[in-house]
Amino acid sequence: MEPASLVLFTVVLALAAASPGPAVVALVARTLARGRAGALSFITGIILGDILWLASAVLGLAALASALGPLFILVRLAGAAYLLLLAWRMWTAPPQAPAEQGAMKATGRFSTFAGGLSLTIGNPKTMAFYIALLPTLLDVGRISLPGFLEMSGIIALVLMVVLSAYVHLADKARRFIATPRAMRILNRLCGTAMAGAAVSVATR
Repeated sequence: MEPASLVLFTVVLALAAASPGPAVVALVARTLARGRAGALSFITGIILGDILWLASAVLGLAALASALGPLFILVRLAGAAYLLLLAWRMWTAPPQAPAEQGAMKATGRFSTFAGGLSLTIGNPKTMAFYIALLPTLLDVGRISLPGFLEMSGIIALVLMVVLSAYVHLADKARRFIATPRAMRILNRLCGTAMAGAAVSVATR
């Protein structure tokens, strides 16, 4: 692809990724409640979901996505259900101090990855970016395989940098909270935010 097109795609993608949406809310809430454990798997799932949406745009699957509307509704509801499960776990989590949570080993990496993937596939914001916005910026019908790979690499790099920055800031913020009472309040606030993200995904 032409360098100018790649630069344009990179800038627009970075702005879209940095703007808070269900994925960012879920990632920040999860990090505030649990620390960095599992964040990489969650981000990797989000990245793969974005690449799949890019592939759907390049292959001209917008019409297929419309035809399979009920299937996409089910995927979106599955992502919302996963967020609700996380919200419940955060709300009921014991009030461990940040140091204790930081010492916990990351568990369920595959389920965390699958959660990030299903959330992204069912995220209306991501769908609109690749199916509605991207074709107005680039001629997606003329993107070659090397161009697709270049754009996929940009997606991986941009999302990893932007989302890792959110994780870093959220992890820094939670270290100021040291008492069990404060952690209980934080867990419930994060659970509420996660439930709000679930409602956003399910109702759009």
